[in-house]
Amino acid sequence: MSNFVVSARKYRPVRFDEVVGQLHVSQTLKNALQNEQLAHAFLFCGPRGVGKTTCARILAKVLNCQNVTEDHEACNECNSCKAFNENASFNITELDAASNNSVEHIRALIEQVRFQPQQGKFKVFIIDEVHMLSQQAFNAFLKTLEEPPPYAIFILATTEKHKIIPTILSRCQIFDFRRIQVGDIVSHLQEICEKENITADKDALHIIAQKADGALRDALSIFDRIVSSIPSGDEARSISYEHVIENLNVLDYDYFFKVVDNMLTESVAEVMLVFDDILKKGFEADIFINGLAEHLRNLLVCKDVQTLQLLEVSDTLKDRYSQQAQITPASFILTALNIANDCDVNFKMARNKRLHVEMSLIKMTYINRAIKLANLPRPAADSSTEKPVIPQDEKKTPENNGTVKKEPEKPEVDISLVAEVKEEQPGYQLKGEKSKVEQPKSKPVLEPSSVSTSYDTPRLVDLSDLEAELENEKEETVEEKKEISLEQFQEVWTEYANDIKSPSVRTTISKAEIKLADGSVTVIVGSVMAKEMVQQETELIKFIRDQLGRKDLLMTIEVDPEKLPEEAKVKPKKLLSTKEKYDIMKTENPLIDEMRKRFDLKPDYD
Repeated sequence: MSNFVVSARKYRPVRFDEVVGQLHVSQTLKNALQNEQLAHAFLFCGPRGVGKTTCARILAKVLNCQNVTEDHEACNECNSCKAFNENASFNITELDAASNNSVEHIRALIEQVRFQPQQGKFKVFIIDEVHMLSQQAFNAFLKTLEEPPPYAIFILATTEKHKIIPTILSRCQIFDFRRIQVGDIVSHLQEICEKENITADKDALHIIAQKADGALRDALSIFDRIVSSIPSGDEARSISYEHVIENLNVLDYDYFFKVVDNMLTESVAEVMLVFDDILKKGFEADIFINGLAEHLRNLLVCKDVQTLQLLEVSDTLKDRYSQQAQITPASFILTALNIANDCDVNFKMARNKRLHVEMSLIKMTYINRAIKLANLPRPAADSSTEKPVIPQDEKKTPENNGTVKKEPEKPEVDISLVAEVKEEQPGYQLKGEKSKVEQPKSKPVLEPSSVSTSYDTPRLVDLSDLEAELENEKEETVEEKKEISLEQFQEVWTEYANDIKSPSVRTTISKAEIKLADGSVTVIVGSVMAKEMVQQETELIKFIRDQLGRKDLLMTIEVDPEKLPEEAKVKPKKLLSTKEKYDIMKTENPLIDEMRKRFDLKPDYD
């Protein structure tokens, strides 16, 4: 069997200067060693694979080194350093709290603290995953952690700081380890490639670093896996971008660049074909939509030079992102991001997941055209246009109380769309023709394929139809606002109140005060209860608008206690105490007090 050692162990840092991405921790520890102000208990917190245990071992090694260098690093030549490198040091004890989390294990550890170091100055205890200790184990460890012997130093490491009790936190000097940046991981991988005589594309190392999610140990494990996939007969070992994305099952950047380019040109077919190719390669639809959202985010970042540093990709890819960002409007990016987010949120609930993603892609493709439609100017109001033609056969009669019944509006038909017209419909005229005196009895016969009425089967609306509809709106008329008087409003108000069945509601609405100003109506009532009664009449405002012909009429309700009737303004009676009630009874009937004295009774209020 070969003597292969994984990169995470082979290239594990042995000096503070070799620790990747944790300069704030290593520099603070070196300064404490230089000033001889080292604490007796440390707590290293942070995500996995960022160097917590590594820094704890380096600190323990430096503390017992017999020939510390000027920059406060271990010499790696003395007996203590050699024993540490061979895992044979008796002054350093490592405990895995995940499997040794009981009170007995902590008591055994405390017994070891009582013995002084055989060689060196300090006895260092490293407890990994300390949050796994039980509550009783923590309590047993408190006293020793607070007042240890001068030669004992405790270094606790955890990935879940919030699970540690406050009494432990208050006794430790806490160091928070950060996630390692992509650039730092790439630089470290490049150094390893040089030592291993491996050539690697920078884009490939960026993919590995992004996949590691800030953990250097994960990045080294992925790196070993990629190197192992290289054929054994290949003497010139190299890691290419294509090789990495194939082994890690990562979507290529080219797919997202193609999709956005086709969306900008509104090529729906090309977008659908690219998505189909992605599905055929075995990628899930949700992975694609999340990758597309990340791509759009990177394009948005490239829009500003100040935020360009947030892009964690290689320099070559940055130039490509910048080029596409220049031709992509910011409105398109923001709208597409919103659509992608909605697609991701509703993806799990969708039954046909492929169709769900394809609908989102089609929406993104037509974003620019939809924005142009939204920016078209609205037609201005024109009061000089003709009024609608009223059918001649509708007349005022006593049966309809002098009002004219309105038939449902019929759509105007462009004469150019009419295939064959035999007779006209009574009371209506075709657009572009003058009204005729004759009243034919039969309805017009139109070609179903060319003319659409309100009774036709609905059809899909094209964006070009929407544009034409917005253009036609310029020719439509806007009805003038009718001026209404207080008397007219009061008449309609009273008419509605008389039809209410509930006497209390009818009385409340009838006695309300009405104020009319600037096209808005203010209704003043005497109490909050009366206001709620008026608000519950949901058909009131609709009835008033329809009767007065003012669809924009606004109505507000205010409360004025002075509007209450006189009987409602009487203050409620005060509750009487037991003594006050007895005094009233005694005044009205003196024999009650005489009876109390004769039988020597004591009232309850004494």
